[in-house]
Amino acid sequence: MSRDARGTIFLEEARVLSQLAYDGEQFVLRLAAPRCAAQAAPGSFAHVSCDASIPMRRPLSIMRASAQGGWIELLYKVVGPGLQALAAHKAGDRLSVLGPIGQPFRVHRERPRPLLLGGGVGIPPMVFLAERLKEDPAYRALVLMGSEIPFPFRARPSTLIVPGMPAGTIATMPLLEEWNVACRLASRSDFPGCFPGFVTELAAAWLATLPRESLDEVEIFACGPTAMLAACAQLARRFGLPCQVSLEEFMACAVGGCAGCAVEVRTPAGRAMKRVCVDGPVFDAYSVF
Repeated sequence: MSRDARGTIFLEEARVLSQLAYDGEQFVLRLAAPRCAAQAAPGSFAHVSCDASIPMRRPLSIMRASAQGGWIELLYKVVGPGLQALAAHKAGDRLSVLGPIGQPFRVHRERPRPLLLGGGVGIPPMVFLAERLKEDPAYRALVLMGSEIPFPFRARPSTLIVPGMPAGTIATMPLLEEWNVACRLASRSDFPGCFPGFVTELAAAWLATLPRESLDEVEIFACGPTAMLAACAQLARRFGLPCQVSLEEFMACAVGGCAGCAVEVRTPAGRAMKRVCVDGPVFDAYSVF
């Protein structure tokens, strides 16, 4: 384990509290993992043992965490035998969890209008960040989510008005609606109420309606596939906005020891290799793209 991570990452035998299945082989797993839950922050992830027969853990973004309840929630899509094995677990089963891992998103008071962009399995950190932001009335977050497969929740029309939204874009995530957090959905799969395009295109359409003084209050936070994050960086440059992105990389140890997840970033001292697991997964978008 890297020296920076010592004392902040915990190994726990977690108990499965619930496992909910959604269309597209997507699952929301709730685990009793009190030490991880107490320290988790939006953008951090857990390294989960999927089954005793599979030695390699899987890194999964934390979607929600309750320090009081001692639980974390993970959203994942089945890809490969590891996550297939994880999906077979039932309430009461035990899993080894290492976490929370990674550098989280950082909000800034001078940017009180955070724009949260989540694509596919990049949705979880945005839900986590939205939950934290709703606790502070200084922030007015807008969450935009995109998916080409059914969303891992049953979308419904929003009752929260968002000026500047394209006509007909009314679908929202019910949980965020309950939190009074504005949210809209995008998809090219012709889902009812969704913007018919990429989530970055929906973001661009909304940003284009804002005057400069409003744009100066916006900061972009994004998680999703690499191509989407590159588009987010381009979007931020177009509108002159700060942007933080959470990268997705294959990981072995996930605690900074193997450096298998290293990516090249720009620093004041020049180009450098940074480990996504412990130096990230959140980076300044301009340093990566």
